[in-house]
Amino acid sequence: MRNHAHARAGDGWGSPGTKEEIGGNRRAARRYDLGLVLRWSLLDRGKPTDWGTGWTVNFSSGGILFQAGCKLPIGFKVRLSIAWPIQLRDVPLQLSVIGRIVRSDGDRVAVRMVQHEFRTAPVQQEGPHDWAAATHAALPSRTVGSPLPRCPRSRVAASF
Repeated sequence: MRNHAHARAGDGWGSPGTKEEIGGNRRAARRYDLGLVLRWSLLDRGKPTDWGTGWTVNFSSGGILFQAGCKLPIGFKVRLSIAWPIQLRDVPLQLSVIGRIVRSDGDRVAVRMVQHEFRTAPVQQEGPHDWAAATHAALPSRTVGSPLPRCPRSRVAASF
């Protein structure tokens, strides 16, 4: 346990420091801007109830911000399969994440990671990352200011 009597101003334990220390990024983990193609699935008791495609906006060690293409409900568990840009011995990788939706602002969704692991991605006849390229090409474009689509496939989407 730290002795607070010895804390100096601005060190995070004692009095606040300068305005720059207070006003800067106060996140615990650094964020990395990576736009990677992904597939998402809403989970209800471990079973997918809705799904879609999108892309990541940024990552940290504790969470992911991504574009879902539609509004997703806060508090639900979600599985993300992210096409990773690095291969392992010429085998494509994907980052598999299970997390909880903590924020949903339009079609941007913030997920707090509960578990994650790298897996080898299924190799398809077209090539290792063609599913990612095809998914990205198929993502709907949206005019700024147009209403967001609802995720139409599930009873979950109708309930929020």
